[in-house]
Amino acid sequence: MSERQPLQSPIGTHDVMADQSPLWEGVVAHFAQFAYRFGFSMIHTPMFEDVRVFHRGIGEKSDVASKEMYVFEDRGGRSYALRPEGTAPIVRAFVQHQPTVPFRAWYVTPAFRYERPQAGRYRQHHQLGVEVLGTDDPAVDVEVISLAWRFYQALGLTQVRLLINSMGHVECRERFVDVLREELHEHRQQLCDDHRQSYAENPLRVLDCKRPSCIAVTDDGPSLPDFLCAPCADHFARVRTGLSAIGIESVLTPRLVRGFDYYTRTTFEFVADALGSAQNAIGGGGRYDQLAEELGGKPTSGIGFGSGIERILLARAAEGVDQPLINRDIDIFVVDTTGHDVATVLVDQLRGAGWATLRAYDNRSMKSQMKLADKSGAKVALLVGPQEEAAGEITIRELRSADFEQSQRVVLREEILATLRQTLGK
Repeated sequence: MSERQPLQSPIGTHDVMADQSPLWEGVVAHFAQFAYRFGFSMIHTPMFEDVRVFHRGIGEKSDVASKEMYVFEDRGGRSYALRPEGTAPIVRAFVQHQPTVPFRAWYVTPAFRYERPQAGRYRQHHQLGVEVLGTDDPAVDVEVISLAWRFYQALGLTQVRLLINSMGHVECRERFVDVLREELHEHRQQLCDDHRQSYAENPLRVLDCKRPSCIAVTDDGPSLPDFLCAPCADHFARVRTGLSAIGIESVLTPRLVRGFDYYTRTTFEFVADALGSAQNAIGGGGRYDQLAEELGGKPTSGIGFGSGIERILLARAAEGVDQPLINRDIDIFVVDTTGHDVATVLVDQLRGAGWATLRAYDNRSMKSQMKLADKSGAKVALLVGPQEEAAGEITIRELRSADFEQSQRVVLREEILATLRQTLGK
């Protein structure tokens, strides 16, 4: 009988194990706190949606929708897609439930794209972000961008730049697209293989191309900010002025059009220079003032951003940022050699009092349990053997003391909580 081979995680996915989980918890906890300060409430939407949510939202002919989405048919013959990004499902929920505006939501979610795995880019990656619907005030653009900026600062990132642009509304953008299409047609032989044939269908996607040949053509071509109508230009100017007023520097980037059809007016991206590669974006977003209408709702202005957790952690590592984001230290390790349920009762009491507490299992020896206690990183070990149990006592040993023999003492069982409060400062 052949031995079964161990199964592996799917290509382009990864497991977050215990050594990394405090970093992930810390990122999400920090973001939740920032979202709370800015007045956002958490929202959950299904991991899969009617495929039309994304076809209408991000564009049926976009690379994400046409090449990267995981699309499947359920047993009832309905066509669904695993969520490739966070915004369209939030807007679908807004249209469906019609909450009071302005609607302010934050989320954390896995997202799925079938693409070539790279550093920080997975087929299942994880996003957190915010969305605001119901106002087109430029001050909201500033708030959303500043939330992301302050969040990155709180994580210890110092080598992040904010790139910003305006895509205008439909009318002024269409004027630009017509001129850009003519420019691309004139230089079509210089474009990359992907865009040499497809440039006419959606010229804006050529601006988003990272290949040098396309960059060379479009750098010498028309610039989107020059085609903004007066209201769009004024909106963009107020966004940049507002950011400057709170000390956030932005870099005008006319090529920045993002990859989804729903964007209008303000678009932005955060890049981490420490990553030093084409895959250095750690977050981005923009306005989508027609998305609600595309999903069957009333015309409603919206803006938001998303940020990849994997990319954020890569950026921290690249900058050498190692300060902990969240405290996951163990306070107490209970060592029990009585052979009874002393540890079970004591551990339950300690956890109920608010201390992170571990214990050993399988009737290990005192020596073996002390090794586990030391390895756990616990500050204090509580030792209970037959003698302590009979006398109603517990031995406290401070494991991180330079001379733990001197720090060891015996206290009565009923005094243990008060003693630990003094010892651990809680």
